[in-house]
Amino acid sequence: MKAGIHPENYRVVAFKDMSNEEVYLTKSTADTNETIDVDGTEYPLVKLEISRTSHPYYTGKSKLVDTAGRIDKFKNKYAKFKK
Repeated sequence: MKAGIHPENYRVVAFKDMSNEEVYLTKSTADTNETIDVDGTEYPLVKLEISRTSHPYYTGKSKLVDTAGRIDKFKNKYAKFKK
């Protein structure tokens, strides 16, 4: 491998899927200010809206992830036009 081209802060990081609270550990250089305790060890934390554990493509389930309520706002706005 070529020397001097790899990042210095390559370490184990915890990624947390906020839609289903799943936490998994992997190596990354992602910058973060938060930490989480996993099995008695503290790791830097990166929060994700959707990951491999909740994405419909990987789970095979059709699951609606709507944190902002945009779909409900749309339905309420156009409910008066429903016949």
